Amino acid sequence: MAKKKQAPPASLASLSFERPIEDVQHRLGELEELAQKTSHDLSEELNFYRDRLARLTREIYSDLSAWQRVQVARHPNRPLASDYIEYLCDDWVELHGDGAFGNDQAIVTGLATIRGRQVMLIGHRKGKHTKERLACNFGSAHPEGYRKALRKMQLAERMGLPIICLVNTPGAYPGVAAEERGQARAIAENIYHMFSLRVPILVLVIGEGGSGGALGLGIGDKVGMLENAWYSVISPEGCASILWRSAEGKERAAEALQLTAPSLHRLGIVDEVVAEPLGAAHHHREQAMDQVADTFERWLSELESVPIDELLERRYQKFRKIAMAEEALNAALPVAAAASEAAEGQESADSAEESAPQEAPQAEDVQNRTDG
Repeated sequence: MAKKKQAPPASLASLSFERPIEDVQHRLGELEELAQKTSHDLSEELNFYRDRLARLTREIYSDLSAWQRVQVARHPNRPLASDYIEYLCDDWVELHGDGAFGNDQAIVTGLATIRGRQVMLIGHRKGKHTKERLACNFGSAHPEGYRKALRKMQLAERMGLPIICLVNTPGAYPGVAAEERGQARAIAENIYHMFSLRVPILVLVIGEGGSGGALGLGIGDKVGMLENAWYSVISPEGCASILWRSAEGKERAAEALQLTAPSLHRLGIVDEVVAEPLGAAHHHREQAMDQVADTFERWLSELESVPIDELLERRYQKFRKIAMAEEALNAALPVAAAASEAAEGQESADSAEESAPQEAPQAEDVQNRTDG
């Protein structure tokens, strides 16, 4: 297995809710440095701060809001597809081009061996530094990227190799040129053909799962999400901008969209939530990637004994159930909206009734003063 040791990130960009954790880490680091320079026994103080760090991290990460999970999913030090390739893959051979227009850097495809299993690995590529991010459109693929992915999936089918898709995109590239080259059609064709590929398909959302850009690689026999990933038809900022004409409502939108891994697992959209180490993947990169490799190994073991025709039928029925669940939710929305409007109307009426007695004495007092 690859197990290449990765260098730590150049800088740890802490999130606002992580500041208390960072303060304790800083104090612990100072004590550890002092313990090496002095003959005094500081073990009691060190144990105190280590316990406090573990307890504080557990408390904060056990109660993250939807928006905070979105922030974690976007963290610059969170492992990207390129990190998984470097750390997990032996015999990596990247494959380029869609055979028609060009090679989109926003999607990476290639042959690899993961824990002794040969696979076709496909993923969104965001880039690690500014120049690379610009070349990859920050993970937002053009239609040639999706066509490249489908071309390599079909190659995997001919070779009898399972397909692994790592989803991490804010959405497909929305530019005019992408639309002119058939962005919507490319995504739709991927979705259509992935249902009929006669090899196992594993899908894991490792960070962001934005709209059709994610769905273009999102059809699989096993669909999972990392614990702090998000998966939605629109980003919280986009949703807030449409509903309230301002991105300032992004926290409220994130809650309403039900875009977190636990929520989507409860709704039956994803099959499994892959746990991250305490403190999230951006603080424990290698441990998180090992857990992903464990998940892939288990999923492939479960699927390899399933006859291919049965596998295809299960794949179809799984997404058919998701569609039926969506129909039920959509049917419930007007009822919920009517109930909400009725509740708001009742609150307004109650408020008016409460304010009326207060205004009447004031009017009487004025009249009395006028008469006097």
